[in-house]
This record gives sequence, C-alpha cells and structure tokens, in this order.
Amino acid sequence: MNSGENIGEDITHNIRTIESIPLKLRGQGYPSTLEVRGEVVMPRAGFNALNAKAEAAGEKVFVNPRNAAAGSLRQLDSRITASRPLDMYCYSVGYVEGGELPSTHFDTLKQLNTWGLKLNPEVRLNTGPEACSLYHDDILAKRDALDYDIDGIVYKVNELKLQRMLGFVSRAPRWATAHKFPAQEELTTVLDIEFQVGRTGAITPVARLEPVFVGGVTVSNATLHNMDEVKRMDIRVGDAVVIYRAGDVIPKVVKVLLDKRPDNARPVEMLTTCPVCESAITQQEGEAVARCSGGLFCHAQVKEAIKHFASRKAMDVDGLGDKLVEQLVDQKLINTVADLFDVTVEAVSKMERMGEKSAQNLVKALEVSKQTSLQRFLYSLGIREVGEATALNLANFFGNLDAVMQAEQDLLQQVPDVGPIVAVHIVEFFQQPHNVDVVSSLIAAGVRWDEVEVDHDQEKPLDGKTFVLTGTLTLMARDQAKGYLQQLGAKVSGSVSKKTHCVIAGENAGSKLTKAESLGVSVVTELEYVELLKEHGIEVPV
Repeated sequence: MNSGENIGEDITHNIRTIESIPLKLRGQGYPSTLEVRGEVVMPRAGFNALNAKAEAAGEKVFVNPRNAAAGSLRQLDSRITASRPLDMYCYSVGYVEGGELPSTHFDTLKQLNTWGLKLNPEVRLNTGPEACSLYHDDILAKRDALDYDIDGIVYKVNELKLQRMLGFVSRAPRWATAHKFPAQEELTTVLDIEFQVGRTGAITPVARLEPVFVGGVTVSNATLHNMDEVKRMDIRVGDAVVIYRAGDVIPKVVKVLLDKRPDNARPVEMLTTCPVCESAITQQEGEAVARCSGGLFCHAQVKEAIKHFASRKAMDVDGLGDKLVEQLVDQKLINTVADLFDVTVEAVSKMERMGEKSAQNLVKALEVSKQTSLQRFLYSLGIREVGEATALNLANFFGNLDAVMQAEQDLLQQVPDVGPIVAVHIVEFFQQPHNVDVVSSLIAAGVRWDEVEVDHDQEKPLDGKTFVLTGTLTLMARDQAKGYLQQLGAKVSGSVSKKTHCVIAGENAGSKLTKAESLGVSVVTELEYVELLKEHGIEVPV
C-alpha cells in the first residue's frame, strides 16, 4: 500500500520562455546531467508595468510580484508566460552526473554563472559572524532600492563537504539558516469593513484601507479574520491603524490608534444575511466563524467549491486554475462541480486567453481526473472539517461511498478522527438533496474509484497504543501524520501521560517533549516515524 504522494507540476514549457534561463549552457566542462535550483521572480518594475497594462485594459491586477510570478509559471499557454517580465536567480545544484563541480558553494555558483546561468548580484562570501551581521545590515539598508521583494537573507556553509556532514533535519538543511528582516509597518485609515464569503460559507470581515505602500507593495485590504477579532481590537470604520505584511506577504492590522479615533468612527455589526446570495447567516455555539447557509446555491461558494474540487490533493485537474474556474462560472458554462465534465473544447477555446490546444488539454485533464480514489473524492466534496486524513479514515472504515452517505452520527463517530461535530457536518451534507444530486451527477459523468477493502476484525499493528504529535512536521501535514497512525490502529492523544506509548517530535518541540522525557516515554523523530510507517506498508516521500 502506498498512501503517500509527492506530486508537483511540470512547468518546463513555461520555464523555457524565461530569457535569463539559457536553452543551452555556454562554454564547456559542464556535467552531462546537471540539476540547477533557483527561484523565479518578477522584478518590481516589470510587475508595475504589467499591472498598469492590465488596469488600462480593464483587467484584474495582481496583488504582489510573488503571486504574479507564480501565476505566470502555471499558465497553460506558454505564450502568456513569455509575455511576462520574469527572471530567475540560481542558488544551488542538486543531482550531478558525468562531471565535477568546485568544492565550495560560492565557487559552484560562480561556475554556474560562467555557463550562462544568472546569479543574484547581492550574493557575497563572508567569513565569521561579524561579517555576516554587517552583510545583513547592508542588505536591509538597501532593501527598498532592490528591484524585487525580499524578507531576509540566508546564510549557508560554504564548504560542500561540511554541508554533507551536517545534513538535514527532515527537509531543512542544518548548513543553512534564514535571518529575517523586521516587518515593515505603516499607518493608514480604515475606509470600510466589508464581508467576504469563503468556500465553506465562512463570513470574513475585511478592512478596506486607504492605500499605503508597505514592503514594496501597495496595500488596500487586510483580513480581520472574524467578528471576535473585530471586537477584541475594537476596530471601527474611520480608525487610524498600523499595518504590516506578515512574512512580507499577508497584510495584517497590528493595532488601532485609539487616540486618533474620529468622533464619527462607526462600529461594525455582523450581517444577518449573506452579502452574495442573501441566505441566512448562522453561527454554531462555541465557534468564532459565522457562515452562509446557502451551500452550493451561493455563487461565492460555488466558485470556491469548484476550485477545491479541482485542486491537487482533491481531483487534481491539471491546468484548471482559479482564474479559469472564475471565467467558467461567470460565463455560466458551469454551475456545479459536476458541470465541469460537460465542458467542451469548442466552448472553452472561445474564452479569454484559451486557444484550441489549451482547451483540448483541459478537457483531456478532466477526463484523466475521473479515475481517482474514494479518499480523494470525499475530500474533493468540501465537507466541512473533512480534510485529507479524515477522508482517508472514512474511506478505510466504510470502503464505499454509499456506506458513508447513509451512515448515522453514532456510526460515523466510530471512525478514527471523527468526533460529534464532524459527524454532524457529514450527515448534514448528505441530507441536502442538492448535494446528493451533484454526487449522482459526478458518478453519472464517469467519476470512479476502486472500492477499499474493509476488515474491521483484522488486528492492526498499532492497536492499543497511544501516540502524541508535537513540534513542527515538515514531511507531511499534521492531520496526515495523525491519519496514518489511526489507519494503523493507534490512538492519537493531545497530551502526554504514563499511558503514552510514543511521542513523535518535530522541530521546535516544547513542553510535550520535555514531559515525555521526564516520564521515560519513547520519543522518535519525524524521519524515524516515516521509517515506522514504511515498515507497515505506508510510503511517505522524503
């Protein structure tokens, strides 16, 4: 059994269009096989020009250069990528065969440069902590003058032999460390507080701000998460606020300047009806998030539901990006996820930036996605709080879709990782006739999977054992790690006690690890946990 997946995207056809990436290396002496690693960026000047052009044409502008670069690389039509102002900086090598490279990291980078590969001009060779600190301060001082966004620098051990000796902690190398810059803060004014509707109907308050330049990007919106946060901060329309970009990406309101509050500052109250479909807004007791009850009828949720359905960990429809989903819905070519399988090459090829070949590729990708697994299909439906691990547990427990759809709350709660709240969400989802209709339409369209063999009487290798997860896992999501343990029969607890069989400690493990050591409880690293899974037939890519 192979329950782990390592799936990426093939963007070779788009990478070839970037001018700074040579189609053939210059000079001689390079290995017969050379894997070069780097980062594609969109310079600020090019980003601003791209947005100005889009704005003049009445098109949607990009939020920041990082999103613009990522979106450009994922285009189905490489001609679009070729028209975007992209650049690439190389920072290391991977697999090498049929040749040798210098013995140091810095000299290797210089060698790549002689072969025609571009390096960041700010790369430096420094010796000792004082030189590294001065370098950090130097880059921080010129941060705003650089033609790309940057949130810090990375120190790397120069000797490749030492890099190999130091090795990795899961995915993170011991021979490299990041030194982040302090977040940049700016003062602005709250012009309004509006509400957005998410994929699961979550109603999120968003602050509309007087546009302000922060960290190389003009920021005009910042999420306020939920009404509890709005009340905690006592944020009002008209308030002066301090904002920063968390991780230099996500705008966040740091604090409200109460001493600058105008007399006409307006408090905000939660809506009673959805701003998109006017369905009633509900909020379960004990939950911070309010939700639209419109389900698949809500236009905002339909778009997000389709995006989730087509995502990599769900049905994995190659080439069906967010923008294309929005176009398909806006042009009324699809109204539910089931309608995806009715789209035609003729209809799609007439859409903006979609030619005949791109349309053919999309329809082919949709056909390929029909062969899936029960766990992926359950996850793709977007049932509240049914993530990958829960979908896997449901598939392994019931074995087929009909059993899941007909299960009552008591039976569902026998499934590992399914408590009373999740059980209610599952039952309510399949009690809705329109949801059942969509599922039936998907199956009628040819979506299929192999049934899972179920044997509840079979003893599992970790039956009766209690595990605790702590720290940051880098090889898998925490719910995946939990799901694998439950799949093998283990109980996963949130606290350590004498009854705990084993603690799996990721990076920066804290008090749970300390308690486990004091009690003499067995502790394993994430890599050792991966080996344990492997012993029981579950492969996790490292």
